[in-house]
Amino acid sequence: MGKGKTRAVEKGVIGQQNALGVGTSSSLNGSLDIPSGPVYYPNEEEFKDPLSYIYKIRPEAEKYGICKIVPPESWKPPFALDLDSFTFPTKTQAIHQLQARVASCDSKTFNLEYCRFLTEQQGKKAKKRVLFEGEELDLCKLFNAVKRFGGYDKVVEEKKWGEVFRFVNSSGKIRQCAKHVLCQLYREHLYDYEEYYNKLNKVKKKNLKRRLQLDKNFSMENECPTSKRRRKNNENERLEVQKVEKEEHDQICEQCESGLHEEVMLLCDRCNKGWHLYCLSPPLKQVPPGNWYCLDCLNSEKDSFGFVPGKNLSLDAFRRMADRTRKKWFGSASTSRVQLEKKFWEIVEGSIAEVEVMYGSDLDTSVLGSGFPRISDSRPSSIEPDIWDEYCSSPWNLNNLPKLQGSVLRTVHQNITGVMVPWLYIGMLFSSFCWHVEDHCFYSMNYHHWGEPKCWYSVPADEADAFEKVMRKSLPDLFDAQPDLLFQLVTMLSPSVLQKHNVPVYSILQEPGNFIITFPRSYHAGFNFGLNCAEAVNFAPADWLPYGGFGANLYKIYHKTPVLSHEELLCVVAKNNYDSEVSPYLRKELLRVYIEERTWREKLWKNGVVNSKPMPLREKPDFVGTEEDPTCIICQQLLYLSAVACNCRPTALVCLEHWQHICECKPNKHTLLYRLTLGKLGDLARINDKESMEAAARSRKQESSPGSSAGLSRKVKGVFKTHSELAEEWLRKACKIFQMPYSVDVYDSTLKEAEQFLWAGSEMNSVRGMAKRLVKARDWAESVRDCLSKADTWISQHNRKVKNVSIENLKERVTLERVNKLLDLDSFPCNESSHLKLKGFQMEARLLIQEIGSTLLVCSKVTMADLEMMFSKMIKLPIHTKESERLYQIFSSAKVWARTVRRCTSERSHASVEANFLFELKAEMKDLQIQLPEGEILLDLVKQVESCRSRCNHLLKGPITMKEVKQILDEFDGFTVNIEELNLLRQYHAETIAWVTRVNNVLMNIHEREDQEFVVDELTNIYKDGLSLKIEVEDLPRIDNELQRASWRVQAQKALSCKMPMDCVQALMQSATILQIDQEKLFTDISGVCSSAVSWEKRAKQLLACEAEMPEFEDILRSSEDICVILPSLNEVKDIVSAATAFLNKSKPFLFPNLIISRPSNALLRVDTLKDLVSESELLKVSLTERFTIRNVLKRFIELEQDACSLLHEAENLLNIENRASPCLVLKLERQVYFMKACIEAGQSLAFDFGVIPNFLNACSTLNWCFKALSFCGVIPEMEEVETSLDNAGNLPMTYLSSPLFTSLVDGINSLKKCLAIARNCQRRQFKFVDAEEALKQAQKQCVAFPLVENQLQQVIQKHSLWLEQAFNFFSLDSRSRSLAMLLKLKELGSSDTFNCAELDRVFSEAHKLEIWIQKCWDYIRPSAGDSNQLLSRLTEVEASLDRSLNIYMKSKCAEARASCTFCFADVEDQTFHTCYICKDRFHLHCLGQSVSVGEDLACYECTYCISLTTGKIPKSGFGPLRIQQTCPELSNLSELLSNAEDLCLWTDERSRLHQVVEKATECQACLSEIVEFALAYIDDNLEPVMRKLSVALKAVDLASVSCSQGNSRLDLALARNSWKIRAQKLLGGSLKPTIQQIQRLLKEGRTVNIPLEDCFSLRLTKAKNDGNHWVEKAKKVSIDGGALGLDKVFELIAEGKNLPLQFDKELALLRERSMLYCICRRPYDQRPMVACDKCDEWYHFDCVNLATAPKVYICPACDLQVEEYPCSPLLVPQDRSSGYKFVEPQTPSPRNRSSGLEQSFRRSRKPMRRVARKRLELGSLSPFIYALNS
Repeated sequence: MGKGKTRAVEKGVIGQQNALGVGTSSSLNGSLDIPSGPVYYPNEEEFKDPLSYIYKIRPEAEKYGICKIVPPESWKPPFALDLDSFTFPTKTQAIHQLQARVASCDSKTFNLEYCRFLTEQQGKKAKKRVLFEGEELDLCKLFNAVKRFGGYDKVVEEKKWGEVFRFVNSSGKIRQCAKHVLCQLYREHLYDYEEYYNKLNKVKKKNLKRRLQLDKNFSMENECPTSKRRRKNNENERLEVQKVEKEEHDQICEQCESGLHEEVMLLCDRCNKGWHLYCLSPPLKQVPPGNWYCLDCLNSEKDSFGFVPGKNLSLDAFRRMADRTRKKWFGSASTSRVQLEKKFWEIVEGSIAEVEVMYGSDLDTSVLGSGFPRISDSRPSSIEPDIWDEYCSSPWNLNNLPKLQGSVLRTVHQNITGVMVPWLYIGMLFSSFCWHVEDHCFYSMNYHHWGEPKCWYSVPADEADAFEKVMRKSLPDLFDAQPDLLFQLVTMLSPSVLQKHNVPVYSILQEPGNFIITFPRSYHAGFNFGLNCAEAVNFAPADWLPYGGFGANLYKIYHKTPVLSHEELLCVVAKNNYDSEVSPYLRKELLRVYIEERTWREKLWKNGVVNSKPMPLREKPDFVGTEEDPTCIICQQLLYLSAVACNCRPTALVCLEHWQHICECKPNKHTLLYRLTLGKLGDLARINDKESMEAAARSRKQESSPGSSAGLSRKVKGVFKTHSELAEEWLRKACKIFQMPYSVDVYDSTLKEAEQFLWAGSEMNSVRGMAKRLVKARDWAESVRDCLSKADTWISQHNRKVKNVSIENLKERVTLERVNKLLDLDSFPCNESSHLKLKGFQMEARLLIQEIGSTLLVCSKVTMADLEMMFSKMIKLPIHTKESERLYQIFSSAKVWARTVRRCTSERSHASVEANFLFELKAEMKDLQIQLPEGEILLDLVKQVESCRSRCNHLLKGPITMKEVKQILDEFDGFTVNIEELNLLRQYHAETIAWVTRVNNVLMNIHEREDQEFVVDELTNIYKDGLSLKIEVEDLPRIDNELQRASWRVQAQKALSCKMPMDCVQALMQSATILQIDQEKLFTDISGVCSSAVSWEKRAKQLLACEAEMPEFEDILRSSEDICVILPSLNEVKDIVSAATAFLNKSKPFLFPNLIISRPSNALLRVDTLKDLVSESELLKVSLTERFTIRNVLKRFIELEQDACSLLHEAENLLNIENRASPCLVLKLERQVYFMKACIEAGQSLAFDFGVIPNFLNACSTLNWCFKALSFCGVIPEMEEVETSLDNAGNLPMTYLSSPLFTSLVDGINSLKKCLAIARNCQRRQFKFVDAEEALKQAQKQCVAFPLVENQLQQVIQKHSLWLEQAFNFFSLDSRSRSLAMLLKLKELGSSDTFNCAELDRVFSEAHKLEIWIQKCWDYIRPSAGDSNQLLSRLTEVEASLDRSLNIYMKSKCAEARASCTFCFADVEDQTFHTCYICKDRFHLHCLGQSVSVGEDLACYECTYCISLTTGKIPKSGFGPLRIQQTCPELSNLSELLSNAEDLCLWTDERSRLHQVVEKATECQACLSEIVEFALAYIDDNLEPVMRKLSVALKAVDLASVSCSQGNSRLDLALARNSWKIRAQKLLGGSLKPTIQQIQRLLKEGRTVNIPLEDCFSLRLTKAKNDGNHWVEKAKKVSIDGGALGLDKVFELIAEGKNLPLQFDKELALLRERSMLYCICRRPYDQRPMVACDKCDEWYHFDCVNLATAPKVYICPACDLQVEEYPCSPLLVPQDRSSGYKFVEPQTPSPRNRSSGLEQSFRRSRKPMRRVARKRLELGSLSPFIYALNS
């Protein structure tokens, strides 16, 4: 059968047919056109091994991502759950929101960002409320909805505003005006924000982001005082100078809970919470531009979407809910699966109302039970044991599948639900499972137990990336709000959308008994067709392993904790030696893990992480998940193979990839934790490699290659050394340690140094071996020392008393076994001399063992004194042995036994000693075998106990009398031993005495008590208790007799209180006589009741013998109520009375018909009931008058029924009449209807259900309709009347609808309706001329004529013919001969007098084209009103403005000055004007709108254009006084209008004028382009030519009434460049030097406007920036060098900075401070302690002025009067400084920044650092020493 007989998979045709007759897997393709997935039919042999069969079909099926397997017919597993008692939790699914939902955005966050945009980008404030349809519009939802559909432009283009409206207001009704208003609101409020948002996203894609790391230079250290201040030494290595203050983190990462690495901390711009870039999910590589908000602020809990947990339901309740859902959508009619699928996707896409369903998904079968049989479950009685056992062990049982042979999940120890333990699914119609891949990209298998089918969709793994791209593109707002959306299984996307983007999608229909297999990393989804039950589980054959690595990496990217550790699974599988099918995949995956692990470990070692430590061993290493692994605090991955830790954060661990993020400690403080060395990990990969030994050798050789640890190198003490070289050095050092005396510090430090080698590969085996030797030696030596320490401690306390020593104290000593293990060695592992002392203790212990052994051999002769002496010797020895423990137990037991015996024999209280305890002491005495005096006393007491027990047992065996019991109890009264048999006799005696007392109390006056029922119960209990007594009693017969009498009294009381049969009463009287109680009152009362019952029975038999009246029967019934006996004839009397009463009740409707006239038709009287009543009346035994009245009613009904049949026959004759044109037909119909209605009223008065009535009513209503239809022949009826008549005809009964009269009238009315519809003006255009002629012919053929309507239709046809002739004449004219008035007249007449025809369509089309063209003219040119004449005048104004603009361009090419006004072009000589002294153009004062007096000096006037160009402000086109006030049309729009005019059928004046406007506007645009291109290409420093041309362009553009966006944008760019050049010219040529920040800012602005690199200003600015940066770098280094550079060089650097064309205030100040010298040594500030003089404020070093601590008041030598003593002080200048001593100056910060406690006190006492010249001269004598020191 091959691979399960796949049948034409490519064509989508699978062989089997379902119930609907459609192919199984292609049954759903009619609606969405989705190709089918493959279906396989394995035979019995192939079906035995699931994994082998799946491996066999995988090459073909994996291309689809999914397949269906139909088991053989013999495989039918029983359903194991009890459906009647099965209950399960549910979830509510909002199907309409699976795709068409708004992102869970937080409106507050959106409003915050939106307000920032308005404020920062547009300089305005947001409106408080935006209203839409009377409610506040949520701009956040509107923005996300438009983003979902591709943005504003795409929504407008594709007309998606209806869908947007549904997102914003799901409950509102979509109206056309509402969509238009929504579009306008978005355009007004959000369009600019959308452009800003899109620009930010483009910046993200181009990686134009802020820098990640901040420069840790001197300036940054000053700005961050809480950070560590660092600098570099001469070897360019970082040195930690000091920590300014204790670190207090202002911000903590919400993910890793660390405040470290603040430079990569990203703060939310709303909540101010922080996240490291690498802690985000997914992580960011750079800081995003603009504002950033966390997911908590972006998402709103109110709008968050998910499947809400519902109630726990039983299956029956869930089925009822599923049925209601199906009926709601499809009713009770059958529905095809194609319709169901189409309806589902319409709901998902949001085009139908809201739909919520319940789904019992992800049900844990380990808790709720599995649908498959399991060994641990109880077998239902309905399933045979053989069948149950067969399917319990079946490999296709999903409970067994994950752990089959060949599955790598066999090693998983955890019961992971859904992975190792199946999940159960109870679905209903439309319940869904959304797009997802399985955990870790596992395979999955789903079995359909029962119910309606499931529909599956899949995308193969090869197209997973394309699928994710389409999802993100189609649902951008959802992914922006939740980047991990695909992990949440709550989102659907229609397969048609995926197919539209060329993503292959396949579909499969799963029916009961089918298996569905999904392959690794294939996305799949689906939904249910109705109530069903399925079960699913994951599994992982060997070919899954590569996908598992990809899945683990996906968890790492999104910072999701994986279900299990992929590395642990690989290692455990490798250790278990799987078969050859697993090995290729396993080795390849292990090799990948090995390379990655080796790379990271080597990287850590290179970066200084040298500490390492193995992880603890696992208790069950052969299984996965036995212990919980820690997780990385950054990426949440399980740390199985390795991790990095630091002592500063004991609870935090990270993976190797994030080792730098755990803390800010140095790498040598970190520790690498590893579970396997690289050597063992490599061996695992080689174990599963079945290649030759040569391949293994090549692999080991590769480990020694330069890329391996042997080729590793790093700098150690200034020299680069490889990993192997360091290991060899360590080995040599370790070998020498063994010859040295043992020192634990030396061993620990050596082992600590070895940690950097132990994690490596097999090349470090020698290091590991040596480390093991060191550990062994250290442990041995420490054990020896520990033993001696414990021995010394015990010896120092050997004088303790024996009674204070317990067995626990003895075990605290060193055991002899431990000592032997340490000392019985051939050679000792290290040089530890103290073992000799331990050897002596060992010998003493062995001697004591021999002595104890000899003593215990003669135990029977040993006394207590001998034991005490041996015990004292054992206490003094510090070594613990097993023999000493045995001696302690014997000694202790003997002491305890003797003490116990003495306590028992001395006891005096009654029964205080247990007998069994005495026997136990006797047995212990034999075991001890020691001579003790207490033994004899114990034996005497035991003999007394045995005697008492023997006598008691003798009594208990036979009948017991009270006398015998009393005798033995008296004898042993007060005995101290507690004997069970004696206690039992005491109990029997007490019970008997209590019973006798109870009997005497009950029998006292027993017959006088009223509560005889309680007496019976009490006597019964007493009798039972007497029988159960162990001692014989004599009162039992007396109790039995009293019990019978009490029972009779109870029965007599019941007979008097309730009715009893007569025979029971008589039997009760006989029993009283036997019991001799006939004299009691109860007997007398019973006798009276019996006599009354006999008298009533006699009278009743007399009435039954004759037919009596009804009152007599009622009297005898009333008299029976007073008799407390059940009478035999009472039931017969009641039956006769009830039969008569029932007859009367049934007869009332017939005797009084007026009471039921208002009843409905189903309550009318029936003739059959009346006949039955007449028959019943003959059987009655009571005399009644109503019997004769009923017979008369029946006779009247028969007569009325005969009359109705006669009228019905006449009506049928009228309906079948042939001469329908007879004039008397109307009168006959009217008369017949009248008589029939009268007959109906007469029948209703009787309220009978006549059988002929339905046909009678049908005939009457049909005749009535025919009468009304014939009335239309003489009038022109309204259309509503005709339509009502036809509707009434449709509602008539079917009985007479085929009669000739009715059919002819219906045809005539239909013809009348069509004629009326054609003749009416409002509906004429719906019909064609042919329809009118055809309707007229049909009306004339009808048997019933309607002449008035036919004449009206003929007139309408004549009007249409006349209009056609006028239209033909119009279109035969030339286009210039046609007029707009003629066309409009034709349109007007055609609207009212014409049928639908091609000529009418042409007239309307041409008129519509002309109206649209004119409307576009109005929109583009914007005249003041919509009049055609105003449009023409507006075009004339535009043409005139273009003429003026062209005039400016033409005159600018000539050197002549304009004599006319530039604005109005009128002569300026006769009016007051201004002349610009720069451009020489003239302007009228009234044209400029200024009021300037005639006498004012106008020689220095400068026009607005020249001012803007010369000052460097960036003017925009159309900003000046020449600008036309009206809005200018766009040239492209005018060109489009001119092109569209070619399609018009008329020629208008506006069209001619528009042609001229376009030509002149094009010419103006050419002139503008020439000027702009010249300005953009200009690079010289003389800007006057450019400004002159730009001035001309600005004036011309402002004058022109036509704009061009492209030309204006190029002009704006030229103006921006000109502005930049002017500002650069001013900056470089100004009186003040610019700062380097100004230069950089200007260069940055130049790049934004694309200034050419060869531009002269750009070159000058770039050179100035480079020179300035170079000088600043040198200045910063010198300012913190601590005096390394000489003062002359410092002054040269200061002079150099002053000569640069830039301003450096901060750097120059630092250099000047650097040049200041302190103390008598004349050095810059260093970190040595200093003190300030309280007189001159000069600072001195402590050592230079011979101070040890800071005095309260200090006066420097220069201020002291005895200054002569200081120059000669040896403390000031050391002797060796004068002889070439080289002083190394420490490098420390300035005094202003030091923070130690002593320095802070100096700083508090410091005064301004100034000094008068006089005091400086006083230290002049010290100058020789100062210069000698500096030299």
